[in-house]
Amino acid sequence: MSATVTTARNRPKEYEVTVADVRLETHDTATLYLDFGPERPEYRAGQFINIDPHQFPALGRLSAYLQEHKARKEPARSYSMASAPHEPLVSITVKDEDYIPGFTKYPPLLSPYLVHGRLTGARIKVLGFMGPYVLPDDVEERTDHLVHVVAGSGAVPNFAIVKDALHRGLKPRHTVLCSNKTWGDILYREAFEALERAHPDKLRVVHTLTRETDESRFSPSVRKGRISEALLAELIPDRQTCLVYVCGPAITPWDRRKALETRTPATPRFMETVLGHLHDLGLEDKRIKRESYG
Repeated sequence: MSATVTTARNRPKEYEVTVADVRLETHDTATLYLDFGPERPEYRAGQFINIDPHQFPALGRLSAYLQEHKARKEPARSYSMASAPHEPLVSITVKDEDYIPGFTKYPPLLSPYLVHGRLTGARIKVLGFMGPYVLPDDVEERTDHLVHVVAGSGAVPNFAIVKDALHRGLKPRHTVLCSNKTWGDILYREAFEALERAHPDKLRVVHTLTRETDESRFSPSVRKGRISEALLAELIPDRQTCLVYVCGPAITPWDRRKALETRTPATPRFMETVLGHLHDLGLEDKRIKRESYG
C-alpha cells in the first residue's frame, strides 16, 4: 500500500482549538469534539493528531514524577480521529488507560484527564495531521471489499474511514469485525447500526465479545469469544483481492524489554494474533494495513 507523502501542504501544523463538547461513549471512553474555527483543516480519514500533556497545569506534578522515574521527557500522545473530513467538527475518541500493578509499568498521564477532566469550552493545542493509515487514492481499482478488524478503541480510525468512504460513495463494500469484552464496551454501536441501515449493500458489522455473560446478546452478528481464524475465513472469502485494515493493541516496547530480561517470549496480543490468522489464511502483507497501540 502507498504511504502518505509529507509535503509543505500536509506537513503537521500546531493549532489552538476549542473543545466544543465531550461525550462519553462507554464508562471509560469519551469523544472530544474540536472546533478549529472558520478555516476547515485538511486531513484524511484514519489519520491522528498529537496532544502535548505539558500544556495542562493540572498534570504538572504527575508529569514531573513520571519524567523523573523514566529519565526522559514525557512525549506527546497520539489520538486517532473519529471524524471524517466532511463532518463539521474534528473529533477524537480517547480511552482512559488502565493501570494494573504488576502488568502496567506506569500510570497513564493524559488519557484520564481528557476523558474525565470536564474540558468542554477549554482551549487546547494540537498538532495535526499525521499517519499513513488511510485509504489509497486508487482504492476502487485495488479492491471491491474492505475488511476492518479492530479491538476496543482500535475502532476509532476505522470508524472514520468507513464514514468517509460511504459519504464519498466509493465502490468497495465494508465488513467491520469488532472485538470487545462486553456489550457495554462497544464503541459507536448505534452509529454503526445506523450506517448499516442506510447502506445495507455496502456495510456489514460483526461483533465478538470475550466476557459477555448475557447470552441473549449473541446472534449471527454478535459472536462469543475472540476473533478466530475460522471467523476471519467466514468473513473474508475473497482473500486474493480484499484489503484488510487492522487496528488494536500490540506487544509494547516494555513487553519486549521484559521478555529479553526474562528470556521468555512476549505474549502475543490482538495485533500479532490477528496478523498470524490472516497470514495462515493466505493473505499477503501487501493486502494488510495495520496500526497498533499499547
